[in-house]
Amino acid sequence: MEIYWDDNGQISPEMLKLLNCAALTAVEICDFQENSEVSITFVDEDEIRALNRDYRNKDTVTDVLSFPINSELAMGPSTSLGDIAICIKIAQKQAEEYGHSFERELAFLVTHGMLHLLGYNHESPEDEAEMCAAQEQILEKLGLHKNR
Repeated sequence: MEIYWDDNGQISPEMLKLLNCAALTAVEICDFQENSEVSITFVDEDEIRALNRDYRNKDTVTDVLSFPINSELAMGPSTSLGDIAICIKIAQKQAEEYGHSFERELAFLVTHGMLHLLGYNHESPEDEAEMCAAQEQILEKLGLHKNR
C-alpha cells in the first residue's frame, strides 16, 4: 500500500508516521490484499466546504471526506483506492470538544476515511455499529484509547 500525503508542512514527521500506521492498520484489519495507493490531503475549512458542496451537495464544513474509486467503473486497471480530504481546523476543534488529543482525532479521521475507501459506511445503524467497532479496534491497536 502506497500512501501519498499532502500536508503543506502542517503535520510533523512523527504525526505523519502515526497516521501512516493508522491507514495501514485499517488495510490490515480489513484484510485488503491488493497492491494499491491512497492520497490523503489536509485542507482548510474553505476547501473542505467547497468539496462537500461540489461532490455531496452539502454547503457545510465537515471534518473528513472520502472519494473511493470503484475499480470496476474506472477506465482500465486502477490501483488507487481513492482520495481522502481532512480539515485540520475541524480536527483541532473536535479534539478539544471530545476531550482527547489532536493526534487521536487525526488518526480517527484517517481511519474513518480509509474504512470508507475499503467499503464501510454508516448508512444504517448496523453498518454504523460495524464501522465504529472497526475504528475503535484500529485506534486501540495504535494505543490511542478513548480520551487520549
